[in-house]
Amino acid sequence: MDGVISSGIIEHVIPYTDITVSRVIFSLALLVAGLVLVKLLVRIFRRGIEKTKLPALTTQFLGHFLKILLCVVVVLIFLKSLGFDVDSYVVGLSAVIGLVLGLGMQDTFTNIAAGVWVAAIRPVDTGEMVTVNGQTGKVKSVGIMSTELLTPDNQLITIPNKLVWGSSIVNMTRMPTRRASVDVGISYNSDLEKAVKIAMDLMKGYPPVLQDPEPSVVTTELANSSVNLQLRAWAKTGDLMAVKNYLTAGIFEAYRREGIEIPFPQMDIYIKESKETRKEIMEIQTANSGIRAYE
Repeated sequence: MDGVISSGIIEHVIPYTDITVSRVIFSLALLVAGLVLVKLLVRIFRRGIEKTKLPALTTQFLGHFLKILLCVVVVLIFLKSLGFDVDSYVVGLSAVIGLVLGLGMQDTFTNIAAGVWVAAIRPVDTGEMVTVNGQTGKVKSVGIMSTELLTPDNQLITIPNKLVWGSSIVNMTRMPTRRASVDVGISYNSDLEKAVKIAMDLMKGYPPVLQDPEPSVVTTELANSSVNLQLRAWAKTGDLMAVKNYLTAGIFEAYRREGIEIPFPQMDIYIKESKETRKEIMEIQTANSGIRAYE
């Protein structure tokens, strides 16, 4: 008797539909099995593709794309098993997509297409430090819709792929070597030749500075208060910041030790006024260093 009752419940038709309980159970089991299979297939795919020479960024993108595609197939199979007319749903979905595109969702598909190009051409790669669309950070991931950057102060920036592909990209770590540039000004009374020699000795005496290309010092400007020099030293990309920090602090200490003056901006004011005005200006001169008044 219990078996007859159980069989009757399973074959019971859900109200307002022609779907039986047994079909719902079968479809749900099929859905769960399909999702588990998708997870397994994606894992196998990623392991297989990791053995190739494709970059990590490309394998990550392809893994996400395959997972979404397989999930859509599983959902369609699930609906088909329930007796729904999947073909009509596909046609209806196409119509909806057309309507959505007309309402401005073309950006979604633009981002997907841009993501494919970014993953294929690889102007950026995972772990590289880049500047994209005015934002600077280390590439954390490139997804189907967007690219994620992690800034040096640990902020996560998400940029739509169409902006990544459609803007200039500065890749700061792609090349094996880079040039560190440090600007410094010396007074017009200082010995220029001596200042250049001190800077060259400083760069040549620091091991992380490469000797090929050879470091150099150039005069960049005859400014209002100083003769501006620029120290140019090549280093491995990973040593760039250390080299720049060393040269910035080192040139200051070296010039101070050798008597090379690094001036601060100053302004000369010539005044031809009454004695009262001159007295006020002299008081201002006393209170503010760097401003000299002449009668």
